Amino acid sequence: MEKSNDHDKASHGGSGGGATEKWEETSPGIRTAETMLRLAPVGLCVAALVVMLKDSETNEFGSISYSNLTAFRYLVHANGICAGYSLLSAAIAAMPRSSSTMPRVWTFFCLDQLLTYLVLAAGAVSAEVLYLAYNGDSAITWSDACSSYGGFCHRATASVIITFFVVCFYILLSLISSYKLFTRFDPPSIVDSDKTLEVAVFGS
Repeated sequence: MEKSNDHDKASHGGSGGGATEKWEETSPGIRTAETMLRLAPVGLCVAALVVMLKDSETNEFGSISYSNLTAFRYLVHANGICAGYSLLSAAIAAMPRSSSTMPRVWTFFCLDQLLTYLVLAAGAVSAEVLYLAYNGDSAITWSDACSSYGGFCHRATASVIITFFVVCFYILLSLISSYKLFTRFDPPSIVDSDKTLEVAVFGS
Protein backbone atom coordinates (compact mmCIF):
# COMPACT_ATOMS: atom_id res chain seq x y z
CA MET A 1 0.00 0.00 0.00
CA GLU A 2 2.79 2.37 0.92
CA LYS A 3 4.54 1.71 -2.37
CA SER A 4 1.30 2.30 -4.25
CA ASN A 5 0.75 5.63 -2.51
CA ASP A 6 4.28 6.74 -3.32
CA HIS A 7 3.71 5.83 -6.95
CA ASP A 8 0.46 7.82 -7.00
CA LYS A 9 2.17 10.88 -5.52
CA ALA A 10 4.93 10.72 -8.08
CA SER A 11 2.39 10.40 -10.87
CA HIS A 12 0.31 13.35 -9.69
CA GLY A 13 3.39 15.50 -9.13
CA GLY A 14 4.51 15.19 -12.76
CA SER A 15 1.09 15.50 -14.39
CA GLY A 16 -1.40 18.20 -15.16
CA GLY A 17 0.56 20.05 -17.80
CA GLY A 18 3.39 21.10 -15.49
CA ALA A 19 6.72 22.29 -16.84
CA THR A 20 9.15 19.47 -17.61
CA GLU A 21 12.81 19.54 -16.68
CA LYS A 22 14.12 20.21 -20.17
CA TRP A 23 16.95 22.55 -19.41
CA GLU A 24 19.57 21.18 -21.80
CA GLU A 25 21.82 23.79 -23.33
CA THR A 26 20.89 25.04 -26.80
CA SER A 27 23.46 24.04 -29.40
CA PRO A 28 25.67 26.85 -30.75
CA GLY A 29 24.29 26.37 -34.27
CA ILE A 30 20.68 26.83 -33.18
CA ARG A 31 21.61 29.78 -30.96
CA THR A 32 23.42 31.45 -33.87
CA ALA A 33 20.48 30.87 -36.21
CA GLU A 34 18.02 32.41 -33.72
CA THR A 35 20.34 35.36 -33.13
CA MET A 36 20.59 36.07 -36.86
CA LEU A 37 16.83 35.73 -37.24
CA ARG A 38 16.32 38.28 -34.46
CA LEU A 39 18.87 40.63 -36.01
CA ALA A 40 17.33 40.49 -39.49
CA PRO A 41 14.35 42.79 -38.75
CA VAL A 42 16.63 45.55 -37.42
CA GLY A 43 17.75 46.69 -40.86
CA LEU A 44 14.22 46.45 -42.27
CA CYS A 45 12.74 48.42 -39.38
CA VAL A 46 15.35 51.15 -39.71
CA ALA A 47 14.84 51.27 -43.50
CA ALA A 48 11.05 51.60 -43.15
CA LEU A 49 11.50 54.23 -40.44
CA VAL A 50 14.00 56.34 -42.43
CA VAL A 51 11.97 56.19 -45.65
CA MET A 52 8.88 57.39 -43.80
CA LEU A 53 10.77 60.10 -41.86
CA LYS A 54 11.99 61.57 -45.14
CA ASP A 55 8.57 61.37 -46.75
CA SER A 56 7.38 64.87 -47.52
CA GLU A 57 6.47 66.77 -50.66
CA THR A 58 5.80 70.36 -51.61
CA ASN A 59 4.24 71.47 -54.90
CA GLU A 60 1.70 73.92 -56.27
CA PHE A 61 -1.05 72.12 -54.34
CA GLY A 62 0.66 72.64 -51.00
CA SER A 63 2.86 70.68 -48.62
CA ILE A 64 2.38 67.26 -47.07
CA SER A 65 4.49 65.25 -44.67
CA TYR A 66 4.22 61.91 -42.88
CA SER A 67 3.73 63.85 -39.64
CA ASN A 68 0.38 65.12 -40.93
CA LEU A 69 -1.03 61.59 -40.71
CA THR A 70 -1.40 59.78 -37.39
CA ALA A 71 -1.12 56.34 -39.02
CA PHE A 72 2.28 57.17 -40.51
CA ARG A 73 3.55 58.56 -37.20
CA TYR A 74 2.45 55.32 -35.55
CA LEU A 75 4.33 53.37 -38.23
CA VAL A 76 7.53 55.30 -37.45
CA HIS A 77 7.21 54.68 -33.71
CA ALA A 78 6.36 50.98 -34.16
CA ASN A 79 9.38 50.40 -36.40
CA GLY A 80 11.63 52.23 -33.95
CA ILE A 81 10.41 50.07 -31.06
CA CYS A 82 10.79 46.89 -33.11
CA ALA A 83 14.33 47.78 -34.15
CA GLY A 84 15.36 48.37 -30.54
CA TYR A 85 13.69 45.18 -29.31
CA SER A 86 15.20 43.09 -32.12
CA LEU A 87 18.69 44.32 -31.30
CA LEU A 88 18.26 43.71 -27.56
CA SER A 89 16.66 40.28 -27.96
CA ALA A 90 19.38 39.21 -30.42
CA ALA A 91 22.07 40.19 -27.89
CA ILE A 92 20.34 38.18 -25.17
CA ALA A 93 19.74 35.18 -27.44
CA ALA A 94 23.43 35.13 -28.36
CA MET A 95 24.49 34.65 -24.73
CA PRO A 96 25.07 31.02 -23.67
CA ARG A 97 22.27 29.78 -21.38
CA SER A 98 20.49 33.13 -21.65
CA SER A 99 17.32 31.59 -23.07
CA SER A 100 17.35 28.34 -21.09
CA THR A 101 15.46 29.55 -18.03
CA MET A 102 11.69 29.58 -17.82
CA PRO A 103 11.36 33.35 -17.07
CA ARG A 104 13.43 34.20 -20.16
CA VAL A 105 11.42 31.83 -22.34
CA TRP A 106 8.16 33.38 -21.10
CA THR A 107 9.56 36.89 -21.64
CA PHE A 108 10.55 36.15 -25.23
CA PHE A 109 7.18 34.55 -25.90
CA CYS A 110 5.15 37.50 -24.54
CA LEU A 111 7.27 40.22 -26.13
CA ASP A 112 7.47 38.47 -29.51
CA GLN A 113 3.68 38.23 -29.56
CA LEU A 114 3.27 41.85 -28.48
CA LEU A 115 5.71 43.23 -31.06
CA THR A 116 4.13 41.12 -33.83
CA TYR A 117 0.72 42.66 -33.20
CA LEU A 118 2.24 46.13 -32.79
CA VAL A 119 3.99 46.16 -36.16
CA LEU A 120 1.12 44.34 -37.88
CA ALA A 121 -1.33 46.99 -36.68
CA ALA A 122 1.00 49.76 -37.85
CA GLY A 123 1.29 48.23 -41.31
CA ALA A 124 -2.43 47.54 -41.62
CA VAL A 125 -3.51 51.04 -40.58
CA SER A 126 -0.97 52.67 -42.87
CA ALA A 127 -2.03 50.45 -45.77
CA GLU A 128 -5.63 51.54 -45.28
CA VAL A 129 -4.60 55.21 -45.35
CA LEU A 130 -2.64 54.59 -48.55
CA TYR A 131 -5.62 52.85 -50.13
CA LEU A 132 -7.75 55.94 -49.50
CA ALA A 133 -4.95 58.19 -50.75
CA TYR A 134 -4.73 56.28 -54.03
CA ASN A 135 -8.44 55.63 -54.58
CA GLY A 136 -10.35 58.18 -52.52
CA ASP A 137 -13.84 57.44 -51.27
CA SER A 138 -16.70 58.52 -53.50
CA ALA A 139 -19.27 57.75 -50.79
CA ILE A 140 -18.03 60.66 -48.70
CA THR A 141 -16.70 62.67 -51.66
CA TRP A 142 -13.01 62.15 -50.84
CA SER A 143 -10.85 62.52 -53.91
CA ASP A 144 -7.58 60.66 -54.28
CA ALA A 145 -4.48 62.50 -53.08
CA CYS A 146 -1.77 60.49 -54.83
CA SER A 147 -2.53 62.07 -58.22
CA SER A 148 -1.32 65.35 -56.71
CA TYR A 149 1.36 63.96 -54.36
CA GLY A 150 2.73 60.99 -56.26
CA GLY A 151 6.22 61.04 -54.76
CA PHE A 152 4.85 61.15 -51.23
CA CYS A 153 2.60 58.18 -51.88
CA HIS A 154 5.36 56.12 -53.51
CA ARG A 155 7.71 56.59 -50.58
CA ALA A 156 4.95 55.80 -48.09
CA THR A 157 4.10 52.65 -50.06
CA ALA A 158 7.74 51.52 -49.93
CA SER A 159 7.81 52.03 -46.16
CA VAL A 160 4.60 50.05 -45.67
CA ILE A 161 5.86 47.17 -47.85
CA ILE A 162 9.08 46.98 -45.85
CA THR A 163 7.01 46.97 -42.66
CA PHE A 164 5.08 43.92 -43.84
CA PHE A 165 8.40 42.12 -44.41
CA VAL A 166 9.14 42.91 -40.76
CA VAL A 167 5.76 41.37 -39.86
CA CYS A 168 6.78 38.14 -41.62
CA PHE A 169 9.97 37.92 -39.54
CA TYR A 170 8.07 38.57 -36.33
CA ILE A 171 5.48 35.92 -37.12
CA LEU A 172 8.32 33.43 -37.54
CA LEU A 173 9.92 34.57 -34.28
CA SER A 174 6.56 34.22 -32.50
CA LEU A 175 6.21 30.65 -33.75
CA ILE A 176 9.73 29.80 -32.58
CA SER A 177 9.27 31.33 -29.12
CA SER A 178 5.87 29.59 -28.78
CA TYR A 179 7.44 26.25 -29.66
CA LYS A 180 10.31 26.78 -27.20
CA LEU A 181 7.84 27.60 -24.43
CA PHE A 182 5.16 24.96 -24.90
CA THR A 183 7.55 22.07 -25.49
CA ARG A 184 8.60 22.57 -21.87
CA PHE A 185 5.20 21.39 -20.62
CA ASP A 186 3.89 17.87 -20.21
CA PRO A 187 0.81 16.92 -22.23
CA PRO A 188 -2.55 17.04 -20.37
CA SER A 189 -3.59 13.80 -18.73
CA ILE A 190 -6.80 12.02 -17.68
CA VAL A 191 -6.95 10.67 -14.12
CA ASP A 192 -9.31 7.80 -13.24
CA SER A 193 -10.03 8.50 -9.56
CA ASP A 194 -11.76 5.12 -9.02
CA LYS A 195 -8.83 2.98 -10.12
CA THR A 196 -6.13 5.56 -9.33
CA LEU A 197 -4.78 5.11 -12.81
CA GLU A 198 -3.36 7.94 -14.87
CA VAL A 199 -3.33 7.73 -18.65
CA ALA A 200 -1.49 10.38 -20.62
CA VAL A 201 -3.58 11.63 -23.54
CA PHE A 202 -0.60 12.14 -25.79
CA GLY A 203 1.68 9.69 -24.04
CA SER A 204 3.69 7.04 -25.78
